[in-house]
Amino acid sequence: MCGIAGAANLRGTPVDTERLWLMIDQLRHRGPDDAGVYTEGNIGLAHSRLSIIDLSAGHQPMHNFSRSSWIVFNGEIFNYVELTKDLAAKGHQFLTHSDTEVILNLYEEYGTECVQHMNGQWAFALWDTQRKRLFLSRDRVGVRPLYYSLTGDSLIFASELKSLLAYNNRSPEIDLEALRQVFTYWFPITPRTVFQNIQELPPGHSLIWENGVLKTHRYWQLDYSQVELGQDPSPATQQRYIDELHGLLEDATRIRLRADVPVGAYLSGGLDSSIVSALAQKFVGSSLCTFSVAFEDPDLDESAYQMEVVGALGTNHKSIRCSADQIGEALPEVIWHAERPLLRTAPVPLFLLSRLVRDSGFKVVLTGEGSDEFQGGYDIYKEAKIRAFWAAQIDSKSRPLLLKKLYPYLAALQKQSPAYLKAFFHVREGSVREPFFSHIPRWELTAKSQQFFSASIRSQLQPSDLYHDVRGQLPTSFENWDSFSRAQYLEASFLLPAYLLSSQGDRVAMAHSVEGRYPFLDHRVVEFSTRIPPRLKMKVLEEKYLLKRTLGHLVPDVVRQRPKQPYRAPDALSLFNPSTGRARHDYIEEAFSYERIKDYGIFDPRTVQKLVEKAKAGRASSHLDSMALVGILSTQLLIEQFVVDLKEKLSDDANRRRSASVCS
Repeated sequence: MCGIAGAANLRGTPVDTERLWLMIDQLRHRGPDDAGVYTEGNIGLAHSRLSIIDLSAGHQPMHNFSRSSWIVFNGEIFNYVELTKDLAAKGHQFLTHSDTEVILNLYEEYGTECVQHMNGQWAFALWDTQRKRLFLSRDRVGVRPLYYSLTGDSLIFASELKSLLAYNNRSPEIDLEALRQVFTYWFPITPRTVFQNIQELPPGHSLIWENGVLKTHRYWQLDYSQVELGQDPSPATQQRYIDELHGLLEDATRIRLRADVPVGAYLSGGLDSSIVSALAQKFVGSSLCTFSVAFEDPDLDESAYQMEVVGALGTNHKSIRCSADQIGEALPEVIWHAERPLLRTAPVPLFLLSRLVRDSGFKVVLTGEGSDEFQGGYDIYKEAKIRAFWAAQIDSKSRPLLLKKLYPYLAALQKQSPAYLKAFFHVREGSVREPFFSHIPRWELTAKSQQFFSASIRSQLQPSDLYHDVRGQLPTSFENWDSFSRAQYLEASFLLPAYLLSSQGDRVAMAHSVEGRYPFLDHRVVEFSTRIPPRLKMKVLEEKYLLKRTLGHLVPDVVRQRPKQPYRAPDALSLFNPSTGRARHDYIEEAFSYERIKDYGIFDPRTVQKLVEKAKAGRASSHLDSMALVGILSTQLLIEQFVVDLKEKLSDDANRRRSASVCS
């Protein structure tokens, strides 16, 4: 993985090379091994490199053999070996053994449709010197980030928002509508970001600037219209699914081990990461190194399951044990890298884990991310099935008890009456046919945290259809899909790229120059999963039914048979210690102070103070209280880091670069 940045001056003014260096300086955590800049008149490309493939000859920006095109690339093309052979047979010449050069030659051969031939995770910018075309693209499911902004007469782009802000040495303004979306979905809906006038290129999209015209287009989209419904498939049909899934996942893992540096694996103690580790070990042998997070809180800790897998596979294992105090301490640094408010502290332990990976001499890890979305593993899928089951017999007294059984770790839920559950979970006749049936309870609960917005902010946020931005991005055939497929689409198209692969993925891993690779997100596996009958993904309420029968034999029985446990970290307890009645760290007390809340103006200081006192007393135990506390604090930190302090920091960086230039 790497960091990329660049600029195109739309009126032909030469690009300022110094500004490109300032942009890439903000991304050196993504690529500490090398850096480079290329300019051609009004076009400039910049790159910071994390060397993983072709360590000696992969310098970027890189040109093709004829120097007709240049590229900066963040990511990996896992089928680059096969593509190189095919392209060489067609007469293409190569100067390196890197996957980056493969993209340049694919573009020569196929133009902007080159992305259809790539199996990988990418964000790149390619400059065609002959056509004067700037071509940006982001991978299918959104593993790698790419942002852009039209500022004055320039189009600027980068892997992270802070790099764009460095170009003009300016502090941003908060996009209040995006903030409302964060406090509804946990993230802004692309192309919005939390900062005004900065957009995110959505997954599966490309952007082309040519002849003064800027266009984005979707080249790939999830499609469940071919899913097989009806009765349980025959044993022969089930075996066909098992064989195909096995072959695809094994090959997806194999090609994701391609690297000129050691590759490790994350091991959570769940089914998915255990399967990935077992498949990886098949190819790398006993040298596989695995990494995991453990927690001091026994309700969150999965280390016993992790060690079961380590014992069965015989991996070289390393782990960290996170305390609430450590999570609270690291949160400000995580916000700097995440570049958005967070409503959960879950990204923080993964940030600490990636530091362990880097300190252990690894740059690449495999993870099991993506299995829950596409193989049917999430509680939200079970919840939707139970709600539909209850709605079919609306007066049942036993069916609502299934919801309590589903969430044993939510103490407040266990105390609620059937009437409350019916209202909270939107159980009513015909509700299952609503397009957002599966997600409305989650979204509505999160949206209640907006009660802490100040009167001024609420007055600026005009009443609107809360789900308008999601509704506008749905495929035309969405409402014709079965309810299980609709739930999968919403989870995979929104939460996965915007939160799990971003705040919990790319940002916290690349903060320590660590690249995550995801066999379950190989596009062949994803596209195959959209055809699997829902009955084989979740058999009644047994999650990942087909996956367990395909590869479950590779992991210990205790792991295969354990109930799904969502990954969680302590939230409110990471901020306040009820035994002392104080914030765990001074910055928390300052950020939540009446004066600071009032000065920043996003939240109402009085209601926030009541919530803080509740947390100090150990009474902020509800899901909503925890989300609100983390969301308010992280928003305050974001404003402090990016709006209040950033301009001074960028000026200091610019002065240091000028001083270094003079000295050299």
